[in-house]
Amino acid sequence: MGNRVKGRPKKKSIKAASHSGMGSKRKLSRFGKIRKKDHSGIDATFIGRSACLKKLQITLKDFRRLCILKGIYPREPRGRAPKNKKGQVYYHIKDVRAIAHEPVLEKFREMRAFMKKVRRSAGRNEKDEAARKHALAPTYTIHHLVRERYPRFVDAVSDMDDALTLVYLFAALPSEAHIKTKVTNNAKALAAAWGSYCATTSSITKSFISVKGIYMEANIRGSTVRWVVPHAFTQNMPADVDYRVMLTFFEFYETLLSFILFKLYSDLGVRYPMPLSVTGDEVNGSASAILASNLRALTNALDSSSGAVSNVVTETIEKSKDETEIEVTKVSTGSKKKSRELIKSVGAALNTLNEDSDDDDDEDDVDIAGPLKAALESMAESEERMMLPELDEDATKRRRLFAGLTLFLSREVPRGYIELVCLAYGGIVGWEGPNSPISATDPSITHHIVDRPKLPSSYNSLPKSREFVQPQWILDCANFQFLLPIAKYGVGATLPPHLSPWVDDEEEGYKPAYAEEVERLKNGEIVEVDVAPASGTSDSENEGSSANESEDGDDDEEDDEETTKAKKSKKDSKEEKEAHDLSKVMMSKKASRLYGRMQHGLNQKQEKVDALKKRREEIESNSKDKSAKKKRKTKR
Repeated sequence: MGNRVKGRPKKKSIKAASHSGMGSKRKLSRFGKIRKKDHSGIDATFIGRSACLKKLQITLKDFRRLCILKGIYPREPRGRAPKNKKGQVYYHIKDVRAIAHEPVLEKFREMRAFMKKVRRSAGRNEKDEAARKHALAPTYTIHHLVRERYPRFVDAVSDMDDALTLVYLFAALPSEAHIKTKVTNNAKALAAAWGSYCATTSSITKSFISVKGIYMEANIRGSTVRWVVPHAFTQNMPADVDYRVMLTFFEFYETLLSFILFKLYSDLGVRYPMPLSVTGDEVNGSASAILASNLRALTNALDSSSGAVSNVVTETIEKSKDETEIEVTKVSTGSKKKSRELIKSVGAALNTLNEDSDDDDDEDDVDIAGPLKAALESMAESEERMMLPELDEDATKRRRLFAGLTLFLSREVPRGYIELVCLAYGGIVGWEGPNSPISATDPSITHHIVDRPKLPSSYNSLPKSREFVQPQWILDCANFQFLLPIAKYGVGATLPPHLSPWVDDEEEGYKPAYAEEVERLKNGEIVEVDVAPASGTSDSENEGSSANESEDGDDDEEDDEETTKAKKSKKDSKEEKEAHDLSKVMMSKKASRLYGRMQHGLNQKQEKVDALKKRREEIESNSKDKSAKKKRKTKR
């Protein structure tokens, strides 16, 4: 019977319907546990920005920096807004907890407490003490954030678009109050290192000049990277832009690009970042000068595959030599000669090591067995690395496009991106200015890039073996991967349309006339060029008219055949239309609506194509009228 008392009625189950005999506690227990306010549901999952600042105990400036560095963005809750507050910025509670455990947050707090001490000294007019304290400011790194956000190298490469665009933008900005010189110099160095890698490995696949800038695309390890290079104009610094947010993004992207470039350069067997002694004194110059210095350093390092390893061997041998000189006060002249020979190369060091293996005087010799062994192991690793980044088939095809051509850039031509494209496609580049590998009078120059309406008289003394073309010829050849005729790209000539390489003509349903012409040239067809008529045109016209009169009979027979074909095609199209209408009637209501939407989209697309074709016909007719007027004027 359990705990039941004899004579009392049995209690009803809790699943039974409520009645007046139930107590108040038992009635409340049926509604479940009473939850506290803002502890569950959408109100607790999403919190506002002011609540985040209160929870983390930081300023709005530091909160923005942490969100940018951690990659945390506001979220829009589904359904109703928390606490019915519409138009407010909300963050997820998990993101806020991730920020609360971030080591960079502790560094920000240390920096805030440190700056109070510096301001206190500055307020007391203790300038020397404030300067001393400011030099001891705490520092932080965000390497762990890069590894946390991009656990794989492919993830980092696929997210380089915004990073490269911002780096190239900072490289073009002037150093003013908001942006320091150090930031612009770092941006120039990163852009030059990236450009030199793309040029060396022939990674650039597409390029396009627009009003906003020069769009470029590269293929890095199977991932497509696209960025924008600003034009070389004086940049306007708008006052309504928050440069602190841009600088925070640049701080993260600088670290990200350093990681990526280190990996790419190490796979080539080249040290990154390159030391100043290798790149030269052009680090503080323009972006083009830094690109040229990086390119020279990278090519020199790649020419000798074991160059970086030999440097390491030399440093280790010199270090061991210094240590032995400190311990031993008197060194024989023979050992000095041997140490010099060791510094020259690893092979000479091995020969001297074999010769001196039987000597008894171990105190006078330098102990180089350990450094040499490590150097040989690193050399083997570097040779294995050198075998990895071999050019694929597409890269080798791109490398052959400008192979054997020497291109010289005039001083008005923007050197940065044009030099990059020329080098990526296998050309040799020179320019008017310092540190150019080729002079303007060099007879090996095949193409002289000029962006002027007319050639100056000073160019008459140059060798006649070169062709003068406009800069668009380089980009069009690279996009079509075909050496185009230079007749349409001459100095002062009206340039053909600069077509975007990212537009798929088959998908759009319309192919521009110049693209069709280039395709015919690729197929080996001879494209006719309009030539001005000579003085003897009247005789040729008369001969052509007589020939046309003799062939009138043949034309009549052809017209009869065409009319019969037209009638037959018209009949077939009528039958197809009837079958199409019948199948449409047999469709269900849902299928017919779906079919109608599809046809509506196709009709809109066809209308755009028809408008483009109509515009093209108008342009061609106008050009023909203009050419006919010119002919009449010449006859008069």
